[in-house]
Amino acid sequence: MNLLHWLFPFGTVSADEGRFTTLRAEAILKTTHKLEQRIAERFPDSGLLGVCKEFHQLAIRSQELAHRLQRPIWPVRMAAIMAATFLIGIVIWAFSQLVQHFHFDKSGIFSLLQTTESAINELIFLGLALFSLLGLEMRLKRHSALKALHRLRSIAHVVDMHQLTKDPAFLLSKHKIAATESSPQRTLTRQEIMRYLDYCSEMLALNAKIAALFAQNTDDSVILSGVNDLELLVQGLSAKIWQKIMILDLSAE
Repeated sequence: MNLLHWLFPFGTVSADEGRFTTLRAEAILKTTHKLEQRIAERFPDSGLLGVCKEFHQLAIRSQELAHRLQRPIWPVRMAAIMAATFLIGIVIWAFSQLVQHFHFDKSGIFSLLQTTESAINELIFLGLALFSLLGLEMRLKRHSALKALHRLRSIAHVVDMHQLTKDPAFLLSKHKIAATESSPQRTLTRQEIMRYLDYCSEMLALNAKIAALFAQNTDDSVILSGVNDLELLVQGLSAKIWQKIMILDLSAE
């Protein structure tokens, strides 16, 4: 056991670990591109194809952002370190001046008490400023990650909008329900609707996997909560889709 492992027993991961415990962004992007091709081959004129194309581009940008967020923002980090060093230097200088001009007499002790009270208040404000500076990098990363998660959440709702009109009840009624002028066009067969809904479900699942890339290498509770909320949203939307798929599948028996 080397010294580094003794000091940080939980901080290292061996080279042979992580093959099936780490999400690989390249595999996710390859799957999204493959899904786009499958939709283009089966539903070339559908709005779902346009959604998938935009989702694939969003997945690429999100993956790149998640990768960048793993690295430190050196300009911000160096500025925070320099500012923190400056604040600490001011405290040390003020303390040295106090010691240098202190006199062990009645007036000196009274002056020390007054100075100590003011110094405590100043130290509190300096501590808050130091904490804010040191957390600036994390707040910038958090802001970028939450914006990306918001875009993923928005496109998940767009996918859900595209499956709303794929109603099994109308198909199973064998056109006994009369269509109105405002009724959506329903030209897909049962098998085509099932395939369409399956594509929607796959896109939602990939959406959650892209979001998980932001949580994979961070312990920020706000980012983790945002990813968890998006996964719960996707799970709920997928459940509605699979209810329709099961109804259509059972109707064929």
